[in-house]
Amino acid sequence: MRGWSKRAQEGMTLIEVLVALLILSVGLLGAAAIQLNALKYTDSSRMTSQASFIAYDLMDRIRANSAADYTVTPPTSGNLGVARDQDLYDFTSNIVNALGATATGSVTRNQRVYTITITWDDSRAANTANSRRSYVLTSRATVDPVSTP
Repeated sequence: MRGWSKRAQEGMTLIEVLVALLILSVGLLGAAAIQLNALKYTDSSRMTSQASFIAYDLMDRIRANSAADYTVTPPTSGNLGVARDQDLYDFTSNIVNALGATATGSVTRNQRVYTITITWDDSRAANTANSRRSYVLTSRATVDPVSTP
């Protein structure tokens, strides 16, 4: 017969297995939390990019139709016969479609400088209720008249 020493270890104990499993699960939960935060911030970045595209699109339309007043209330339906009305309807439709039903947009003018403001709810990325973000574009729509000395 062979005599085995009681001190000899033949495998892992149950406690060692549980500790390894605990360490693995904490690591996996940490990785999952990082992934969730990355998704939230990616969505917030996407919304900011969409707001930028929408604002620049309207600014290009304002420059193309510089004689029209874009500071009026946007119409509730499109009107292909009037470019300004169709532009403003597209502006509000794009905002709602890209940024949600609570998103809003406005256009103001001071002399020849237009300011386009788009505001939307970004509470998902901010982790607080009713967190609003805004994108503001300010640009001159027309060239100053040339004066001769």
